[in-house]
Amino acid sequence: MTARALIIGAPRSGSGKTSVTIGLLRAFARRGVKVRGIKTGPDYIDPGFHEAATHLPGLNLDSWAMAPDLLRHLARKQAEDAELILIESAMGLFDGIVGEPNRSGAASDLARLFGLPTLLVLDVSGQSQTAAVIAYGFAHYDPEVRIAACILNRAGSERHKKLSGEAIEAIGLPVVGTILRDPTLILPERHLGLVQANEHPEMDAHIERLADAMEASLDLDAIFAAAKPFDIPPGAPEKALPPPGHRIALAQDAAFTFLYPHLLHGWREAGAELVPFSPLADQAPSSDCDICWLPGGYPELHAGKLAAAGHFKAGLTRFAETKPVHGECGGYMVLGETLEDADGVTHAMTGLLSHRTSFARRKMNLGYRQAKLCADSPIGRAGETARGHEFHYASVVSPGTDKPLAMIADGTGKEIGPSGGRRGLVSGTFFHAIARG
Repeated sequence: MTARALIIGAPRSGSGKTSVTIGLLRAFARRGVKVRGIKTGPDYIDPGFHEAATHLPGLNLDSWAMAPDLLRHLARKQAEDAELILIESAMGLFDGIVGEPNRSGAASDLARLFGLPTLLVLDVSGQSQTAAVIAYGFAHYDPEVRIAACILNRAGSERHKKLSGEAIEAIGLPVVGTILRDPTLILPERHLGLVQANEHPEMDAHIERLADAMEASLDLDAIFAAAKPFDIPPGAPEKALPPPGHRIALAQDAAFTFLYPHLLHGWREAGAELVPFSPLADQAPSSDCDICWLPGGYPELHAGKLAAAGHFKAGLTRFAETKPVHGECGGYMVLGETLEDADGVTHAMTGLLSHRTSFARRKMNLGYRQAKLCADSPIGRAGETARGHEFHYASVVSPGTDKPLAMIADGTGKEIGPSGGRRGLVSGTFFHAIARG
């Protein structure tokens, strides 16, 4: 089966791409279409919404962090046994960093690499005919990035819809539907962006409302027809992060949720077994595993419960005496000595590393990271480079005395300095590893 594929882009964040994508995924699934979602960029939250809408695993594709061969490999895997792939852009369609050609992290890189058309979502609130100027710019900015059609979002009235739509169609771009302004269609947010799909108490009902809105407002037949057959050359997984062990004890609960789907898929595909456990339920990693991985998440929201989880803390300490333990972002915070929550209360963490972190003293850290590893670790060998991403508000208030895990630079190669820590078989860092450099 050859899937058809389409990129869903916009001029900026907040245009409604995620709501449109989720609603379309469910609307096509209702029709019996085998549809799957992909999110561009380093966003590990939206694939969970795509999965909730389709009941099939989501995927991230990041053109900066992933080499073109790895992008092709992962995309083809996602397209297996699918009829339609909807690829949701991060931020604006052309938003990325300055660097190698088609390695900016922007969704437009994937449009060029895969030869796919784009469905442009335009938030027309506060404008009418001017939306055509924006659409015209997108249609002519890059001849290798083709705009197939437009969706108008957040129109205020039928008159508003008519003015905006006719102006865009007059420049030769079809409009496949207009969604009227409806505050009930907006997804809830948190300090790191959207609340995750599994945290929304009525997520399925919300997705159903989104699908109802898309069916009522958009021409699904025209959108399906705009998608292009997803016939791309085979790729290769050489730049994928290999599984860090054969049996991986994986922390998995409301405090530990941020792990890229492609890592889970790739590790399983390579023969690794994932053994989940819940620190919040005071569970320790299974002793028959050969590595423990603590992913990111929201430990600051559960710091008191984690501090009181004596069985988890003691079991993790025993595990770390003979086997590797690695923590990313939230997991790194839990590996430290203390974590100060948003209310200024300090909680004792595992103490397997010596740093101290605080969420009360907030400072946003955001961006791509190139990490040259200082020693062998679950991410890779000493001297190797991993590409990844950092996004957190917590800060290190005491760096501790551990040796750094890596020397990091930003996405353009500008040096930042030492990152993370390592002591014995324990390692951790604030950045999330995505692929090998």
